[in-house]
Amino acid sequence: MAQLLSETEIKEQATHLTGWKVSGSQLECTRKFQGFVEAIEFVNKLVEPAETAGHHPDIEISYNRVKIFLTTHDAGGLTQKDFDLAKVISQI
Repeated sequence: MAQLLSETEIKEQATHLTGWKVSGSQLECTRKFQGFVEAIEFVNKLVEPAETAGHHPDIEISYNRVKIFLTTHDAGGLTQKDFDLAKVISQI
């Protein structure tokens, strides 16, 4: 199981992310697209990196808006896995 990050580690890691915020025990990012099709195309692009990492985001889709939530459920909060996947998602 991945090790939880300390508050200091979380704050430091968060400085390296653009478009993400720490919300409680998770990372959160919202992306807005032209329409539903573009939003779904983006979500489909998340499959490969999530499978490769063995770490899967929680996703909410509302027409042209996609909210991504990352947390390590089995660890009960934020771990390095969350920040690593957030960095990959940020490049998509």
